[in-house]
Amino acid sequence: MEMAEELNAVIVSVEYRLVPKVCFPEQIHDVVRATKYFLQPEVLQKYSVDPGRIGISGDSAGGNLAAVLCQQFSQDVNLKKKLKVQALIYPVLQALDFNTPSYQQNVNIPILPRHTMVKYWIEYFKGSYDFVQAMVVNNHTSLDEEEATALRAHLNWTSLLPASITKNYKPVVQTTGNARILQEIPQLLDARSAPLIADQEVLKHLPKTYILTCEHDVLRDDGIMYAKRLESADVEVTLDYFEDGFHGCMIFTRWPTNFAVGIRTKNSYIEWLDRNL
Repeated sequence: MEMAEELNAVIVSVEYRLVPKVCFPEQIHDVVRATKYFLQPEVLQKYSVDPGRIGISGDSAGGNLAAVLCQQFSQDVNLKKKLKVQALIYPVLQALDFNTPSYQQNVNIPILPRHTMVKYWIEYFKGSYDFVQAMVVNNHTSLDEEEATALRAHLNWTSLLPASITKNYKPVVQTTGNARILQEIPQLLDARSAPLIADQEVLKHLPKTYILTCEHDVLRDDGIMYAKRLESADVEVTLDYFEDGFHGCMIFTRWPTNFAVGIRTKNSYIEWLDRNL
């Protein structure tokens, strides 16, 4: 309610189905169906929505779905101009490399340690927990996996991240890995699950973008790399980085957990939307 009033906007929250009730790609189908329904002229008129002022947004896994939806809409001639902006809050954008600098730095940091993030991915794909340890060390994207190797260029953090982020961290690339992982979970290499690996041709049609990232978050570098790839595709991007932020911090804005960083991230996000929506 507070956000709707500040932006003079209608806020629609899509209650997409969750794991384990359904798995990938059903969540995507849910948000696409709901968004297409809402974009119908008669529905927009019913809720007094300006069709030229429509944005898509999400945080964490919701940020993943928002990014995927935007990519899909950008490829549809009837939908590509429907979204004015996308705003992604510490989004999950790839499952090929669990050893980016932020994954290495924040391996055991609450609220989202690396081991937990890998398990979430496996649950999303209805895969086997037996693969967790192998995926933690990137055995699913080893050099002998040709398709994975080809996609690695889209998330080559040694070139996509600044030196202030890469520091002395080293890439973890296995020569040989566990072929069973991609055989059983090929969805790991699907851009509908990992929008960071989408082709440049897809990215260049995306709307103006806001990406919020936090220092103490395994997903920090996913967001930074996506911002860099979007910039390279001539998309207007705002990368909003919070040095004292952590995954999920924006929800901590009310007493007794009204953290300063939660309030600042929320205000920054709303201010960007107010200027650009």
